Amino acid sequence: MAVGVHHMEIWVVDLSSARTSWGWLLVALGWSVDQEWDTGISWRCGEVYLVVTCPPAVSDEAHDRRLSGMNHIALHGGTQADIDRIVAQGSTHGWKALYADRYPYAGGPDHYAAYLENDAGFKVEVVAEAVG
Repeated sequence: MAVGVHHMEIWVVDLSSARTSWGWLLVALGWSVDQEWDTGISWRCGEVYLVVTCPPAVSDEAHDRRLSGMNHIALHGGTQADIDRIVAQGSTHGWKALYADRYPYAGGPDHYAAYLENDAGFKVEVVAEAVG
């Protein structure tokens, strides 16, 4: 039996903004555009893909990761230098750093990661590969 994540789907209100922020981040992490259609886009990394879509059934005007439901996704980010590059460039691509005062160890002393939030309030944790 196959194990692991098959795909994730994120519903958004503003597809254009999401396409910009998610597109930059995912491509910077090695993902590539898989499919595009009027109400969405998907990116693929190996067997896993992520969909961002603005379907007609969206019933809210904003995302709030603090409500019940998924708070964030965590993605492999490569080396510590790769994580630093993502953090340095993120603000020009729609992402702001969270917990900047504790970067890069906001998740603990053995967890090198960036915590980012886009303008729509979606949070992503970008985790460095283990060193050592």
